[in-house]
Amino acid sequence: MNYRLCGHSGLYLPEVSLGLWHNFGSVDNYDNARDILLHAWERGITHFDLANNYGPEPGSAEINFGRVLQSDLAAHRDEMIISSKAGYRMWDGPYGDGGSRKYIIASCDQSLRRMHLDYVDIFYTHRYDPNTPIEETAEALIQLVRSGKALYVGISNYPAEQQRAICAYLAAAHVPCLIGQYKANMFFQETLEQNLPVARELGHGFICFSPLAQGLLTDRYLNGIPEGSRATKEVFLHRADISEEYLTRVRQLNQEAQAQGLTLSQYALRWLLNHEGVTSVLIGASSVAQLENNIAFLS
Repeated sequence: MNYRLCGHSGLYLPEVSLGLWHNFGSVDNYDNARDILLHAWERGITHFDLANNYGPEPGSAEINFGRVLQSDLAAHRDEMIISSKAGYRMWDGPYGDGGSRKYIIASCDQSLRRMHLDYVDIFYTHRYDPNTPIEETAEALIQLVRSGKALYVGISNYPAEQQRAICAYLAAAHVPCLIGQYKANMFFQETLEQNLPVARELGHGFICFSPLAQGLLTDRYLNGIPEGSRATKEVFLHRADISEEYLTRVRQLNQEAQAQGLTLSQYALRWLLNHEGVTSVLIGASSVAQLENNIAFLS
């Protein structure tokens, strides 16, 4: 595994990080999740990315990660980067969503309890909340660092204007934004055009989630929609996404990948990593084999 400095900080992140958005919740097979986490660690993935509401059920991905950490990886805590986030709905009522100090601080405390941690390495504001002043959200992040509950802070899903605003506030308080996390892939390049240049200018890192476009940038749909695939579940990916236009484009990309001795997913990950300022790409995995296929090109 190769590692890159995160913006102007002294922190290195692996080129590929593991996200626990899917496949690590209470509805999933724990032994399979454990195997994926341990294989990722063995292959040099040191960064594990979570959020308060990852599951399902919300919070259960953090519980399962904490369980693996305690049983198998406790001795390696100082060799890991563990991140979590708050911003989307986590519990009912007026205090379980958004960017208020109340929600951010309570969410971090809950995440630490679920993972049995004293601190997280990175804590993100998961989204820009137009109903909360940016200064309040920033002050909550600053409080987390100064109280020792987070070593660094980051932002996710912030429009460029608000990205500049919150980073300026954090920098003035001497708690600079370490990293921005944004959706980016060959099919969705808006953040590479709008947010990545701001990250380079301000000196913070940039990590891309959904780099394989929910599976569209893999070989899974080259010949249509297989039964049991994500597109059949009509949740995050839909049958309508597998259009003739998509198939034409993805088959061309697959040919380009094969010409370079890569799988389509490897080609898509390398394409992102070739962008100046991209620190890491954040992948998910439903099996050890899938994880290994995606990172084999880094060997």
